[in-house]
Parts: sequence; structure tokens; C-alpha cells
Amino acid sequence: MKKNTEVSFKKFSFTKALVYLFLIAAALFSLFPFYYMFVMSTRLNREINSVPPPFAPGSELVSNFQKVLDNIDFFGAMGNSLIVSASITFGVLFLCSLAGFAFSKLNFKGKNILFTIVLITMMVPPQLGLIPQYYIITTLGWLNDLRAIIVPGLVNAFGIFWMRQYIAEGVPYEIVEAAKIDGCSNFRTYWNIVVPMILPAFATLGIIVFMQVWNDFLWPVTVLRDPAIHTIQVALRSLNDARQLDYGMIMSGTFWATVPLLIVFLMFNKLFIQSISEGAVKS
Repeated sequence: MKKNTEVSFKKFSFTKALVYLFLIAAALFSLFPFYYMFVMSTRLNREINSVPPPFAPGSELVSNFQKVLDNIDFFGAMGNSLIVSASITFGVLFLCSLAGFAFSKLNFKGKNILFTIVLITMMVPPQLGLIPQYYIITTLGWLNDLRAIIVPGLVNAFGIFWMRQYIAEGVPYEIVEAAKIDGCSNFRTYWNIVVPMILPAFATLGIIVFMQVWNDFLWPVTVLRDPAIHTIQVALRSLNDARQLDYGMIMSGTFWATVPLLIVFLMFNKLFIQSISEGAVKS
């Protein structure tokens, strides 16, 4: 009996070690592009183009970043991106969760038809709406204004679908009925009962939306012409306008523009894990 237990333990330990080795290798493989971007941001052009290429950091990190500051308003663009990304993320979390609550827990005429229309819009490529959306923004007089990016992004079909599915599965209908019996309005039921129960969905959707808006380039470059209100992706694009590309400068700007995104991702990820743990304890 003791011998069988030792064999099972060794087999379990060996399998667990293989899993951890695979996960470590996958993590290192995923992080390598970010690391090499950092290496390029610390090197001169001639060093980057050398054969074999360098894989260790150099000594030009400060000078390359100074070139970025000399060519674009880096911190101003970062601030614009932060305003846009945060505004759209909070708007999507609130409005899409509200719509998801209505589609999952409320009964009203045409609910299934409206939800089907929402799903159909997910099949339409966003590039097809570029011209009519640009016409609407021009009519409203929002060109060269951050509202041209924020307002159209406050609601999206995926957010409604995600919240509807999560609320339908994660919030028991009996709890909603009990709140109604106690006299709660629909909005109070949503705010006091549903919202605390869907924090993991908020964290996951927040990560997706924030990263998507932060990395968006096509729509901001279409409606933002004034360099003073460029988002970071549009501002970085102007670093490629020189006759001779300075890859060290470009990679330096890209690297430092990615760092806040990683910080926000880690913050949301921690909230996501914490929310799952709290939900497991409460249940």
C-alpha cells in the first residue's frame, strides 16, 4: 500500500513538474517580444541592424526617449489616451451591464428580436461604418474633439452579449424576484443586487475594452487632426514620417506607451482573481 502511494506521488509530481515547465516556457516565449522591444529601445540603429542582432540591453534608453519627446507630445498623447480609454471603459461597463440585465432578467415586448439585432451587428465589420459614422461626427461638429471617439464607443454589441450571458447564468432569478417582492425598482435591483455579483464580468470586460481602445488607430487618426489631441497610437505614427527610420526611437516610444497598458492589465487581473475568490467564499 505504501509502495503504491509512493509511485502515485512520484507520478503526480512528475506530471506537475512538466506542466509547470510548459507554463514557464510559454510565459517566456510570450514575453520575449516585449523584452526585445525594450532591447531595441536601448540601442542605436547601427547596433539594431548588426548581424547577429543584440539580445542584451544597451545604454541609449534615455537618449532614445529624449528623441521621442523632441518629436511628439508624448505625455500629452498618453493623457488623451488615458481619458478616452477610461471614459469608454466605464461607459461600456455601466451601459452594457444595464442592457445585459434587461435582456436577461426583465420581460418586455420584442426582447428576443432586439437581442438578435444586437448579435447581428457583431457580424458587421467596423470598417463598413467608418463613412456614415464620420458623416455623423462632422454634422455634430465633433471633428478634432475627443467626444468623436468617446461617444460612439460607450456601448458595444460584444459587451451587451457578454453581460447578458453572465447575468443569465450567474444571477439566480429567485434573487431578482425576491428584490421585487421587497419593493425594489428595476434599477435598484440592478445596482444593489446584480452589480456586486458580476464583478468578475466587469473585470474581464474592462480588460478587453481598455486594451482595445488604447490600441485603436483607424478611427482616432480619421477624426483627430490636431496634434494637441492625438492619442498615443496616432502620435507614435508620426515617428515614422522621417526619411531615415530611427528604430531605437520608435521602439522607445512604443515601449513606454505599452507600460501603462500593462499596469492597467495587472490591476484588472488582480481584481478579477479577487472577485472570483470572494464569490467562492460567499457561495
